[in-house]
Amino acid sequence: MSGKPKLSSELSRDLSLFHITMMGLGMMIGAGVFLGIGNAVSHAGPGGVMLTFALNGVLAMLTAMSYAELSSAIPRAGGAYNFARLGFGRGTSFVAGWMEWFASSVAGSLYAVTFAIYLVRFVCVVLGLEPGGMPLLVMRKTVALLVAAFFIYINYRGASETGRVGAFFTLGQTLFLVFIGAVGLFVVLKDPSRLQNFTPFMPKGWGKLLVTMGFTYVAFEGYEVIAQAGDEAVDARRNLPKAMIYSVVIVTFTYVAVAFASIVAVKAGSPGVDMPAWEWIGQFGARGFGEAVSRLMPAGNFFLTLAVIFASTSALNATIYSATRASYALGRDHMLPPVFATISEKTRTPWVALLFTGFIVALVATLLPTNDVASSASIMFLFLFFLVNICVIKIRRNMGDELTYGFLMPFFPLLPVLAIACQAVLAVWLIHMSWIAWIVAPVWIVSGLLVYRFYSRSRVKATEHEIFVLEEEEEAPARGDEYRIMVALANPDTALSLVRNTYAICTAKNASVELLHMVPVPDQVPLSDADRYMLEGREAIGETMLYLAPQFPSSSTIRYCRNAARGIVSAVREKGTDLLIMGWQGPTISSGFALGRTLDPVVERVPCNVVIFKDCGDKKFRRVLVPVAGGPNAAYAMEMASLLADQNDGSLVAFAIKPPRAEEGFDVAAMIDANAKRLLPRDRIEIQSVVHDDVVTAILQEAESGEEPYDLVAMGCSLEPFIRQVGRDSIPQAVARLCTKPMLMAKSSAGIRSWISKWI
Repeated sequence: MSGKPKLSSELSRDLSLFHITMMGLGMMIGAGVFLGIGNAVSHAGPGGVMLTFALNGVLAMLTAMSYAELSSAIPRAGGAYNFARLGFGRGTSFVAGWMEWFASSVAGSLYAVTFAIYLVRFVCVVLGLEPGGMPLLVMRKTVALLVAAFFIYINYRGASETGRVGAFFTLGQTLFLVFIGAVGLFVVLKDPSRLQNFTPFMPKGWGKLLVTMGFTYVAFEGYEVIAQAGDEAVDARRNLPKAMIYSVVIVTFTYVAVAFASIVAVKAGSPGVDMPAWEWIGQFGARGFGEAVSRLMPAGNFFLTLAVIFASTSALNATIYSATRASYALGRDHMLPPVFATISEKTRTPWVALLFTGFIVALVATLLPTNDVASSASIMFLFLFFLVNICVIKIRRNMGDELTYGFLMPFFPLLPVLAIACQAVLAVWLIHMSWIAWIVAPVWIVSGLLVYRFYSRSRVKATEHEIFVLEEEEEAPARGDEYRIMVALANPDTALSLVRNTYAICTAKNASVELLHMVPVPDQVPLSDADRYMLEGREAIGETMLYLAPQFPSSSTIRYCRNAARGIVSAVREKGTDLLIMGWQGPTISSGFALGRTLDPVVERVPCNVVIFKDCGDKKFRRVLVPVAGGPNAAYAMEMASLLADQNDGSLVAFAIKPPRAEEGFDVAAMIDANAKRLLPRDRIEIQSVVHDDVVTAILQEAESGEEPYDLVAMGCSLEPFIRQVGRDSIPQAVARLCTKPMLMAKSSAGIRSWISKWI
C-alpha cells in the first residue's frame, strides 16, 4: 500500500541557547511584574517589594534546578508530562500534560487581553484617537483575538520563526526594564535623599512577605516552557539546563532593579505626594508601577506602554508554544487522538495541536473572566512544579543508572524538598485570592481523569522506559494473603533449586508465592519483539509452579523492562510483597557494583524484606554460622537461618567479633532473647565471641576452618546507596565476595525509609 509517509514523529532542531533563553524570559516577564509591584508595595512596603522578588527568584531557582536536571536527561517535548510518565506512570503523566496544556493556554489568553488593554489605552489616551463609536470592551476583545491569531501564525511558521520573533520581543521588553532600573540608579546617584523612601523598610511586618510572594510568583512562571523545546533545541542536554538557570537569574535581577527604581521614582513632598512615597505608590494598587514610572522620567507613560506591550506579546508567544508542545506530546503518545501529533510537511510544526491551543486561547480571551481563571492557571502551575520536584527525586533514585544526564543539581535532594514545602504553602494561600480558582482547577483535573479513564488508558502508546507485563497467571485462592513471597527467577537453570530453598520459609509463614521473571531483551531489539525472548523464563516458571502449586497458593508474572532492577522493584510494590527472594551467582566483572547491576539497586530500593541465596543448591543445613553485630538485619538473618536449618538436628552459631581495644562486645544473648519466638530453641543456638581487628578476616576464618564445618553462612545485608559505596565494600559484601561456603544475605524492611519507599 503506497502513500505519503507519516510526518508525525520529529520536529526540526532550530532553537539555539539564545532563542530558548529568550523564550523563558518572554514567558516570565509578562503582566505579573507590572501588576504586582504596586500591590506588593501596598501590602509589604518598600523593602517588602524588593524582598518579594528576590525571594521568589530563589524559590523559582529551586524548581528550575529540578526542571534543568530532568530536561537534560529527558530532552523531549512535553516537559512535566514526560517527567511524570517516568516517575509515576501513565495516569499521572496524562494529568500533568492536561494541566500544563490548560494552564499555558489560559496564561496566553491573559497576555493577549493585557496587550489589548494597553494598546487601546495607548491609542485612546496617549495618541488621543477616538474608538469611532465601537464599545471599548469590544475593541479590546477584537485586538486580543487579532494578536492571538498573529502569534498562532508565527508559531505555525516554525520553531526558528517562533524563536526569532519571540527573541526580538523579549529582548525589547528586557531592555526596557533594564533601562528603567538604570534610570532609577541614576536618579539615586543624583539625589541620594530618595533612599529615604525605604524608611521604614518593612512597615507592615515580615509576615506580609508570604502574601506578596504568593500573588507575584506568577511572574516567575516561564522556565518550564524551555523544557518543551527538547525536540527542537540544538544540543538539548546542555542548552536546556543553561537556558533555565540563565533565565531565572536574569529575570530576578531585572525585577529587583525595577522594584528599586519604582520606589525611588517618587520624591517625597513633590506636587501631589502628601504622604510617604511608598504609601503614595501603594494606594494605586495594580496601577502603582505605572504611576511611579510616569514620575521617574519624561514620557514615562509612553515607555511604560511600550514595555507592557513588548512583555505581553513575548509572553503570549511563549505560552502558545508551551501549550502546543504539551498537547502535541499527549497526541504523540496517543493520550489524546494521534491527530494532535500531526506535523506540517512544510513548516515541521504540530499544526493540529496548535489549532486546538489557539481555540482555547481565543475562547478564554473572548468569553471568560480572566482574573479567576488566571489564578486557576497559577494553581495548576504550582501543582506541576510540586509534581516535578517529586519526580526529580524519584527518577534519580530509581532510574539514575539508566539515564544520561547533562546536568545534576547540587545539594540533592535538599533543593526539591525545600521547593515542595514552599509551593504547598503558596498554593494553599491562593484560596485567599480566588476561591473560584480552587473550583476551576479541580474541575479541569477531574475532567482530565475522565478523559484518561475512558479514552487514553486503552490507547496509550508504550515508551522505551516502561514496564510491560508479557504474561501473567492469576493468583490462585490464597490461604496466606497476610504474607506474600516473590521469587525473582533470573537464571532458568537454577530456578528450581532457588525455589526449593524457599520451601521452609513458605511453610513457616503460611505464604502465597509469586514467581517473577524479567525477560532479558537486548537494548537494540524493538519493544514490540520482547515476547520472543520469554520462552526460557516461561519454561522455568512452569517447572517451579509444578513444585509449589500443590503446597502453596502460587501465581506468576513475566515482565519486560529495559532495566531489570526497576522492573523487580515495581513488581514488588504492585503486588504488595512482604519478602523478595533472589539468587546470586557470585562476583562479576561489573565495575562500580558490589553484588551486581541488578542486585545492588534492588536491595537498596525495594520496600520489603529481602533474602539473597548464593550457591545454596539443594542442600541441607545442619550447622549455620550467623555473624552478628546488632541491628534489624542481623536479627532477620538469624530468623531466616532458623527457618532454613534442619528442623530435627540443625543448629546456629551466633558469632560476634570484638575489636581489640573495645571495652565490651555486642550483647548477643540479649538479641537472641528478644527474638526467641522466631528462632530455633535456645539450646540449639551457640554463642561464640572472638577478638580481632579485621571483621571480614575473622568471619572468613571461622567459616572456612572452624572446629566443625559449616553448611551455610547467614548475614545481614546492609548494602549502602551506590554513591557511598564507590571504592569500598561493606562487611557483608566483602564476605560474600570471598566466602566459598553457601551464603544467605538478608535485609529487613523495618524503618521509616522502607515505609516511604513502599508508598512513594
